[in-house]
Amino acid sequence: MTGQVGGTRESGRSRTIPEATVARLAVYLRILSGLGDRQGERESTISSDELARSAGVNSAKLRKDLSFLGTYGIRGVGYDVGTLTEEISRTLGAHRAHRVALVGLGNLGQALAGYPGFAGRGFVITALFDADPGRIGREVAGLRIQHIDDAIAVCRSSGVTIGVIATPASAAQDVAETLVAAGVRSILNFAPGVLTVPDDVEVRHVDL
Repeated sequence: MTGQVGGTRESGRSRTIPEATVARLAVYLRILSGLGDRQGERESTISSDELARSAGVNSAKLRKDLSFLGTYGIRGVGYDVGTLTEEISRTLGAHRAHRVALVGLGNLGQALAGYPGFAGRGFVITALFDADPGRIGREVAGLRIQHIDDAIAVCRSSGVTIGVIATPASAAQDVAETLVAAGVRSILNFAPGVLTVPDDVEVRHVDL
């Protein structure tokens, strides 16, 4: 994620949000989303002090970050959790559906395919791929597993921009290269080991 998030408007001009602020906004969004997931247990508002403390920043920095959204809260009340979540999501682009391809439909891959949290955050699993002939054609979470050899054509035609790798380590590099060839520029890798990808491709490793 870069700092060139479509700027907010202030006095008719577009403001570019600094990359460090973008990173902190993502942290604020995760905290607020957690509050929303536990609705009923918490108040519908959150103070700047509480949100700042949860995010590990000071209140002044938080208020400055949120000022890029044109959001200043209400003195003595704080921020409405739902409204602030929506505003940050819109700014980060999380309100748009990001199409995801998942490669590797073993136990982990099947669990990821059925995980509802992705869609709730704007990530829609659009395609499933595997190399095991015994899995091709099976349905998981309402999607048919396709052969990895078809990934480039399928991902391009479906507008997939994010890839999730849940294969054995021995297959991960080849899968990453296939996803890159398909136009994927963000990869979430659950396989052990380090992937070699072009500089314009972002890889996040998840060590279970």
